[in-house]
Amino acid sequence: MSIYAFNGFIPVVKPSSFVHPKASVTGNVIIGENVYIGPGAAIRGDWGQIIIEDGCNVQENCTIHMFPGTTTILKKCAHIGHGAIIHGGIIGENCLIGMNSVIMDDVVIEKESIIGALCFVPAKMKIPTRSLVVGNPAKIIKQVSDEMIAWKTKGTALYQELPRECQETLIEVEPLTEIEANRPSQAKMYETWEKVKK
Repeated sequence: MSIYAFNGFIPVVKPSSFVHPKASVTGNVIIGENVYIGPGAAIRGDWGQIIIEDGCNVQENCTIHMFPGTTTILKKCAHIGHGAIIHGGIIGENCLIGMNSVIMDDVVIEKESIIGALCFVPAKMKIPTRSLVVGNPAKIIKQVSDEMIAWKTKGTALYQELPRECQETLIEVEPLTEIEANRPSQAKMYETWEKVKK
């Protein structure tokens, strides 16, 4: 892991969580239980604090930072899609932030909201509970349905299993030059998904 102290602040990462070796976590960062941090993620708590609560995931190439003197919070089970930028604010419980979205300073996204891919949420915007938000600039287009939030919750459950799987099976290797005769069945890859669908 690339974990760095900064100005006396040492990041806190609970043992059940997984930070990929190619991710970077700096300074005043607190990561709760069963959190997945993907490769290329940069979580930089140098000018303020970052709190990532239990069950969150921060996927590949995400950036989390803040305006000086502020705290960025990802509440329980927040799901941050590939390439998203969270620059301050509060991401509510069980929210989904779509791929390559940008969340600016002092935004408050209340629980169970879904922010669409490529969305730009401007500074200080307040997004009520269970809002579906799209566009640049962001616009609330409707309420999140029970079906939509159930789908989101199941997807997040996959990421809550991933830290344990990574701790148990992820190792750096040299690539093979040929496909092995005893290569594992791809069906195993979907066991976790089938389990969370029920």
